[in-house]
Amino acid sequence: MGQTRFFLATDKASAKQLFDALEAEFEDDGLPLAMIELDEARGIDEISLYVDGDAEDAEHRMARVLGEHGHATDLSREDLPDIDWVARSLEGLKPVRAGRFFVHGRHDRHRRQIGDLAIEIEAGQAFGTGHHGTTAGCLEMIEQVVRRERPRTALDLGTGSAVLAIAVAKMAHIPVLATDIDPVATKVAAENVRLNGVPALVRTATAPGFHHPVFGMAGPFDLIVANILARPLMQLAPRMARHVTPGGSLILSGILQRQRDAVLAAYSAQHFRHVRTLRREDWVTLHLKH
Repeated sequence: MGQTRFFLATDKASAKQLFDALEAEFEDDGLPLAMIELDEARGIDEISLYVDGDAEDAEHRMARVLGEHGHATDLSREDLPDIDWVARSLEGLKPVRAGRFFVHGRHDRHRRQIGDLAIEIEAGQAFGTGHHGTTAGCLEMIEQVVRRERPRTALDLGTGSAVLAIAVAKMAHIPVLATDIDPVATKVAAENVRLNGVPALVRTATAPGFHHPVFGMAGPFDLIVANILARPLMQLAPRMARHVTPGGSLILSGILQRQRDAVLAAYSAQHFRHVRTLRREDWVTLHLKH
């Protein structure tokens, strides 16, 4: 069955109010709910609800919640096509080296070298192949933090293709929880985990938020890696503080250089200490300790 996305765009204040109301409505259903920034200058955010299979009930419920908040006519619907986006994106891409990590497709297996921590990303419908500056920055930071701190448990929040979870598992040989709000991403992440030989270490789960019981069962975590976006990372700061162990580390990315100080301020308010900033292209990766 295909997947359907219901979405609307509105101002930030209304988006936060609607997101909280929709989260309460669909919390027991486990349906992925996301809020992203569409236009920073105009202050516009977009809320999306993803539904697999029959979406009629979810559409009626979402419309009812929106109507209760004066947004009855704003709901849009998109039937998502079965397009293999990563397969397309991998066409013609070269392998990526980031520290000891070597991220490659099947066609570049012959380029692996002795000593590489090789990660093969099978084509699938999820993002995070290692070619983006944020992913490569996270891989470099993971190598440094794992070598220095030797964490015992880890979380890859917003795992995408699971490349970061696989990296932690291969280097640290510890249990890693890899979660995403998108069930398509979670499915592809699980396939990549098996492909890279770490299913005994990496557990994948579709989890819309930290209220999901999987976090309580697997955590708290010595290391949390989150390559998302600046605004969601800032909103997550209080919950990050509750799920990282005392003295534990965060590796955060998906942050533009101009957003760095705002993200650091949000985490400083939760008693995180900035350790290092790694810059790649226009993006930064942050290492913070609690």
